[in-house]
Amino acid sequence: MMQRVACRSCGAEELDLVLSLGLQPLANALGTADGPASERFPLDLVFCRGCGLMQTAQTMPPERLFSDYPYFTSVADTMVDHARQLVGRLISERALTADDLVIEIGSNDGYLLQFYQARGIPVLGIEPSANLVEAARRSYGIASLARFFDQDVAEELRQAGRRAAVIHAHNVFGHVPSPRAFAGAMARLLRPDGVAVIEVPYVKDLIDGVQFDTIYHEHFSYFSLTSLEPIWAAASLMLADVERIAIHGGSLRLLVVPAGRGTASPRVAALLAEEARWGATDPAFYAGFASGVTRLGTELRELLLELKRQGKRIAGYGASAKGSVLLNHFGIGHELIDFVVDRAPAKQGRLIPGTLIPVVPPQALVERMPDYLLLLVRNIATEILAQQREYREAGGRIIIPVPRIEIL
Repeated sequence: MMQRVACRSCGAEELDLVLSLGLQPLANALGTADGPASERFPLDLVFCRGCGLMQTAQTMPPERLFSDYPYFTSVADTMVDHARQLVGRLISERALTADDLVIEIGSNDGYLLQFYQARGIPVLGIEPSANLVEAARRSYGIASLARFFDQDVAEELRQAGRRAAVIHAHNVFGHVPSPRAFAGAMARLLRPDGVAVIEVPYVKDLIDGVQFDTIYHEHFSYFSLTSLEPIWAAASLMLADVERIAIHGGSLRLLVVPAGRGTASPRVAALLAEEARWGATDPAFYAGFASGVTRLGTELRELLLELKRQGKRIAGYGASAKGSVLLNHFGIGHELIDFVVDRAPAKQGRLIPGTLIPVVPPQALVERMPDYLLLLVRNIATEILAQQREYREAGGRIIIPVPRIEIL
C-alpha cells in the first residue's frame, strides 16, 4: 500500500482530510471459516484543493484488488436492465452496425456487451479478473482480454486496427490509480468519430446522501464534473454531454469524444455552474460529512442493540463491498447479524470481510424467518424489496440504513 502525499490527478499537495474510516479489510475479500483473519489497512478520504478531486489517501496495488473478483454484475437485475436500455439507445443514436467495434473496459461477466453481440455488433471486453472473463465467455460467448487496461493495451489494439466506435467504462474510472493516464489510453483507442460512455458515482450525491459505504480501497477517486474537466483536457478529449442518473445512488453519465469534435451540450456548462454554486472546489462543502457518518453509526448500532435486547433475530441482505464497509466501520458483527443472504453463488459459503457473519443463499430468509433484514445493497433497494415480497408478507421487516434509518 502506498500513502499519497499529492493528488492522483493534478499532483497538488494540498490534501484535506474529509473522513477517516480507520483500519478496514479489503471490502470484497470474503473470508472462509478456516481461513486467516482479514488483514486490515488504513482508509482515509481526502480532498484536493488544486482540482477538487475527492480521493483515498492510500493506493492498494490493483492486482491485489481485482485479479479474482467476486462481484458478478449479472446477478443484479437493476444493472442488467440499465445496460439493456443504454445499449438500445446507443445503437439507435450512433447507427451502429456490424462494421463497428464496441469495447467495454471493466466488462465484468459480459452483462452489458451481451446486448450488442445479440444485435450483431462486434464486441471486446477488457477485464482483469480471470474468473469474470471466463464467466463472460461461458454465459454469453463474449471475447475478453484478461488484462488491466493501460496505454500498452490501447496501443496493441490500435496497431491491430481495433479502434472503438464506442468505449464503455461503467463504475471503473474511479477504480484506476491514475485517472489521467487512463483517459489518455482511452483516447488512443477511440476512433476519431467515436464516443466514450463513462459512468461514475457523483460526489454531490455521495455527500448529500451520507454514502460513506461507497468508500473502499478499490475506489480511488470520487468525481465532480469540475474535477473531471482537467482530466479530459490532459488527454485531448472533450466532454460532449453529461446526465445525472439515479444508478448507484446517484451518478454522472458522461459522453466523451476526441477534442475538436463538435461542441459541448449546454448541460455541461449548466452543471459546472451549478457545482460552482454549491462549492465543488470548496473544502467547506465536505466539512460536515464525517460528523454525519458518526451520527448515523450511533443511531444504527443503538437500534440493532435494542432489537437484540428484545430477542429479535436480524439478518442482512447483500454480501456487498458497501455492506462490508458499513459493518466494519460501525463495529457490527456476528453478535448482531446472524447471517447475510446473497444471490451470487461465488459469495455463498463465505464470510463478510472482517467479521464472522456467514453468507448464505436468499432462500434462508423464508426458511429461518429473521425478524429484521438489514439492507446492505441500498443502490438496488427497489429490486430487493420486490424480490422479498414473500418474506415481507410473512411479517419480516426491512431496515434501510443509508442515508437515514428507515424500517419498512
